[in-house]
Amino acid sequence: MQSVLRSALKAVVFGASMLLASQAFASGTEQLKAFIAQVHSAHGSFVQREVKAPSKAAASATQGMASRLGGTSSGTFTFARPGKFIWAYDKPYAQILQADGDKLYVYDKDLNQVTVRALGNALGASPAAILFGSNDLDKNFTSRDAGVKDGIDWLELTPKAQDTQFQQVGIGFKNGNLEAMELHDVFGNVTLLTFSNIEKNPPLKADQFKFIVPKGADVIDG
Repeated sequence: MQSVLRSALKAVVFGASMLLASQAFASGTEQLKAFIAQVHSAHGSFVQREVKAPSKAAASATQGMASRLGGTSSGTFTFARPGKFIWAYDKPYAQILQADGDKLYVYDKDLNQVTVRALGNALGASPAAILFGSNDLDKNFTSRDAGVKDGIDWLELTPKAQDTQFQQVGIGFKNGNLEAMELHDVFGNVTLLTFSNIEKNPPLKADQFKFIVPKGADVIDG
């Protein structure tokens, strides 16, 4: 799912122009607020790594979901707030999660299958809300600064809702730029996302987020 510039961000997630990258920021929380306020759209690259696997019992319970997303994967993302994004996995397999503000499309290239769900309030207290949602994080999360590690300013967000899949989300910024997210889910998985090549507020086509069903693909309503 960017970078933030305090005076002059992608919501995840961009940095070609790095508007205020040289500005100093007092804390991770301050940088996140600037990121949300200033980055309305973005494009960039990501690497996703599973840094802690769940217990055997939890792994069994989530086998269907986790089997495709374990290990290390990479790809690109584009988003426009609120609720429009393309999160595309390129390696080790091709999969696209795309939202047009109304519906969420999940396309598995190997299966040539598209699952369609109503987006609704699905972003809610999920990590996606931080990058792609509206600017009401205080409504869904409690935040606190988590100090500096390896030159990166971290903050932690805890969902206020009890029925979310995530227990905690860490976000790291460096010099006003979004560097990483660390996702802790309720099954014990810890996933690290690192971001690069972020371009903030890039020009986007009017139909950028319109999903076109690939020829011959099966469509399933989720």
